[in-house]
Parts: sequence; structure tokens; C-alpha cells
Amino acid sequence: MVEEFSGLVVGIAVFGLLAVLLANGVRTVSQGEEWVVERFGKYLRTLPPGLSFIIPLFDRVAYRVITKDIVLDIDKQEVITSDNAVISTNAVSFIKVADPVACVYGVVDFRVAVRNLVQTSLRSIIGEMTLDDALSSREQIKTRLRSMVAEEMTSWGITMKTVEIQDIQPSGSMQQAMEQQAAAERERKAMVTRAEGAKQSAILEAEGRLESAKRDAEAEVTLAEASKKAILLVKETTDDTALPLGYLLGQRYVDAIKTMASSEGGKFVLLPADLQEAVRGILGRKGG
Repeated sequence: MVEEFSGLVVGIAVFGLLAVLLANGVRTVSQGEEWVVERFGKYLRTLPPGLSFIIPLFDRVAYRVITKDIVLDIDKQEVITSDNAVISTNAVSFIKVADPVACVYGVVDFRVAVRNLVQTSLRSIIGEMTLDDALSSREQIKTRLRSMVAEEMTSWGITMKTVEIQDIQPSGSMQQAMEQQAAAERERKAMVTRAEGAKQSAILEAEGRLESAKRDAEAEVTLAEASKKAILLVKETTDDTALPLGYLLGQRYVDAIKTMASSEGGKFVLLPADLQEAVRGILGRKGG
């Protein structure tokens, strides 16, 4: 009786042990994951999604690797540009584990490694650019950053899907300096505009004076031509050669007196003592 009971206990124990071993040997891997199995501390194989079996006590699941796309936030950092400006920038990286074995054995923590790699590469790229280029060249920075980190990440079994620059802006002190610079630039443009307006005004004024002088000169020429014709007409009607000249002088004299008499400031008009002779000259008669 005792022997039968002992045999039953042993059978139950063996059955229980086999059940535990079987339970530990069956592994169900979820979709989007791959498990790395080691035997006595050495890599054995990778379990794909689905049902798999391992040998308990000999094999163990050392790593559970997610093969879905992973989003990594790259912390904000301050970067000095080539023209000694300080800007703050951060990014977000989308990666995927392509080789779980290389991922777990190639680097201690691939997430930390990727973050640091992107940060240092981003700092290097922006450090070669000026402030204006860095603020206006997000796509160029993105393209260069992706090409720089992709090759290094390949050795870790990781694929860089894409990387985006979330924010890139000058630091607080740099923003203040840029605002002051912008204000100075606006003032400079205003001064240039005012100077250009004054220049154009002076040019127009000078052109007006020149045009006025030209017209005055043309008027003088026209008047001289008229006087010449008048003298020739007077000369043709008389044989006295001095009469035309006297006629011209008398005419100018009378015009001058009329101008003086019509002016607002003129109170007195002085007549010459030889007024009769002047009139005779104008009328073309000789004195006597």
C-alpha cells in the first residue's frame, strides 16, 4: 500500500514537473515583437511572431525586441552657429529595429544611443551654418541629419525611417539682439528713403530752375530777334543811321518807366531833363 502511494506521488511529481517544463518551453510571441533566445548565455536563435518552443533549463528568452516603428523625442539643446549665434533646437526621430540580434548585441541601449547620435549630429550640422541659414533651412538640415545617422545606425540593426526638426529658434538673448537689429535696419531704410526723397526733390528743383533759365534765355532771344526786326524796319524807312538805335533806346526807356510806375513800392517817377529829345528819338524825328 505504501509503495503504491509512493509511486503515485512520484508519478504526480514527474507529471507536474513535465507540465511546468512544457509550459516554460512553449512561447507565444506577439505580432510586432521578436524574442532573442540564448542557451547558456550564448545567442541561439530569434523567435518570430507566433507559437515557438524552447528547451527549458537550457534556453531562455534574453530580450524581447519591439519591431514596430519607435518614436524617439530628441531633447532640446543649445547650439552655436558658425557666426557665434546661440539657437535652441529639438527633433523627433522615427526608427525601426530591422535586426534584433544586432540591436541587442551591438549597443547597450539603442534608444539612448540613437538620441545621443541625433543630438551630436544635429549640433555638428547647425554649427557649420550661419544663423540665417539655420533658421531658414529645416529641410536641408533634416536631409543631412538623416544621411549622417543612417549609416551608423545600420551597424546597430536599426533603420532610420525619418527625422523631423520640431523647433529651431534663437535663444532669448539672441532674439532680443535680433529685434534690436531689425529696428536698426528699419530706421536705416527710413533714413535712406528720406534721403532719396530729398535727393529727388533737389533734382526736380534744379531741373525746374534749368528749365526756367532755358525759357528765359529763349524769351531773351525772341525779344532780341523782335528788336532786330524793328530796327531794320525803322532803318528801311529813313536814311538816318542813328535813328534806329535811338528808337530802340527810347523804347526801352519808356518800358522801364512804365514798370517803375506800376510797381507797388514805387511812389515817385523821375523823368529826365532831356525828355523831349527822348520822345523825338522814339518818334523818329530830329530835335530842332
